[in-house]
Amino acid sequence: MITTLYADKNGEIFDAPGCHAVGRQGQDYLPLRPQDMIPLPEGAELMFLPGRNALQMKGDTPQMLKGRLAVAVMLPVGYTRTLLPAYERQRNAPLLPLYGYTAAALYNDEIYVAAIKTADNAKWHPYRYNTPDLKKRVARVKRDLPDNRLVEHLANCSLTWHCCTAQNLFYRRWEAGIPVSPACNANCLGCISLQPAECCPAPQSRINFAPTAAEVAAIGVYHLTQAPEPIISFGQGCEGEPSLAAETIAASIKKIRDTTARGQININTNAGFTQGIKTIVDAGLNSMRVSIISAVPATYQAYYQAKYSLGDVKQSIAYAKQHGVYVSLNMLLFPGLNDRTEEQAAWLEFLSETGVDMIQLRNLNFDPDAFWAAMPPGGQSGGVTKFLKAITAKLPAIKLGSFTEKV
Repeated sequence: MITTLYADKNGEIFDAPGCHAVGRQGQDYLPLRPQDMIPLPEGAELMFLPGRNALQMKGDTPQMLKGRLAVAVMLPVGYTRTLLPAYERQRNAPLLPLYGYTAAALYNDEIYVAAIKTADNAKWHPYRYNTPDLKKRVARVKRDLPDNRLVEHLANCSLTWHCCTAQNLFYRRWEAGIPVSPACNANCLGCISLQPAECCPAPQSRINFAPTAAEVAAIGVYHLTQAPEPIISFGQGCEGEPSLAAETIAASIKKIRDTTARGQININTNAGFTQGIKTIVDAGLNSMRVSIISAVPATYQAYYQAKYSLGDVKQSIAYAKQHGVYVSLNMLLFPGLNDRTEEQAAWLEFLSETGVDMIQLRNLNFDPDAFWAAMPPGGQSGGVTKFLKAITAKLPAIKLGSFTEKV
């Protein structure tokens, strides 16, 4: 039996012998099966869900375990969840913080999770970050790049918010993030840098100034000339939409490339401001990762609440591809949404039409009940694993993964 996990009022986690564990796919509750699960990955975090009772499956019916709180797992990067945690929400239960809640259970005396591994996370494993010498590394870069507001901002992101791409600047390696834009042209439900006061708090603060091209270029040159496998990325979790700062980014790219041809320049973007994307592409962009949750316009708009259309996103991708930019999608996955019948059909059409090179899979961090309340109704869900297999079968040239890669 795959056994339900639960937490007591103090947050201590137990198993419930004899109670078959339940997972959630959209609005459907399913008994967990061995083929749905993998052992708890290293770096995953167990958590309990306040105001939400654990469930067991009795026959075909989920049954509440009164007085026992539901348990979920937050996965490390490189793992994609396939089922949500199942629970019964209590009256006045608080809105959950912005995490990617994943179904978990006890199986063969070990904790298992409903997930698949989609990428090797060696560079992004937690043990490589927040090391005892990080403060000294931050101080060194501050000395090397004095009076640069972006360095100060990224130092705070590293030491306070523990952002990995910010820390990579100070570790002088791999992909380093450079935030540029305090403004945005969307109002995403799951925005991690700006949330309305009545919602859950954002897990990090947004940049509150617009850096100059000189400040951006100084960091870009510093990183690209010294780091192994260097990438700089515009469009971080601590900013709005980077293409709204297109002139600054374009000017900084030109300054960087006047000094060094080494390394890769990337942008993480919603790609809704096509003119801005064109300006950045023309300046010498190497790769672009486009955030997207759905290829169905109504569903897309329900999440992004944007000032642009999905058609604008397609135009931006088309322009980037025409100019030799490697384009990946930052596909926000939510079990029961992306794998709906109509969503899958729309995805296959969108992917065929745009010719993107890669899909980077991301677990969307959001309270499941709040998410479904905001989404339009849809058809039957086929499951995340089947959805991904359908993409690979129809479009084998598209790479599936989780990280921006060297191109």
